[in-house]
Amino acid sequence: MGDFENKKDDLVGKAKEAAGNATDNEDLANEGKADQVTSQAKDKVSDAVEGVKDKANEVIGGLKDK
Repeated sequence: MGDFENKKDDLVGKAKEAAGNATDNEDLANEGKADQVTSQAKDKVSDAVEGVKDKANEVIGGLKDK
């Protein structure tokens, strides 16, 4: 899932939370909070994958130089 999708999920989550709070709909507010947590987790996984790819490319580049 792309960075744009994660940002969209985060914004939708914030909107749901705000709407739930404004209408005293605790379920909707909690759903919004969950959407935001899911988005943040996806961002962290994506960042970790990118870090692994960068390190792998660095190692491969180092091996090619030898």
